[in-house]
Amino acid sequence: MWKENVDANWKVEFDRFMVFAGLISPLATIPQIVKLYATHTELAAGQSLTTWALYTIIAALWAVYGIINRQLAVLVGNALGTLIYAIVAIGIVIHAGWTF
Repeated sequence: MWKENVDANWKVEFDRFMVFAGLISPLATIPQIVKLYATHTELAAGQSLTTWALYTIIAALWAVYGIINRQLAVLVGNALGTLIYAIVAIGIVIHAGWTF
């Protein structure tokens, strides 16, 4: 019984940590957004719209998966990722057009 409590407590703490960790990847994209919109708009021509669109779609699918399976750690990072990756994709379209 003691081992089950230790295992359950460890899992709860790890789940909380993974919610935090799930935020890091999308937030790490913020400097890219700043460069894309504010300081280096010519950077858009060197970015792949296909790649960022796929990142957006895949993150959205993972967010839906997190909702369906009630996985907060999966939902949080991927919902934020969907938003942030879409912002990059939109910036590419604005500054470089419909490029690959």
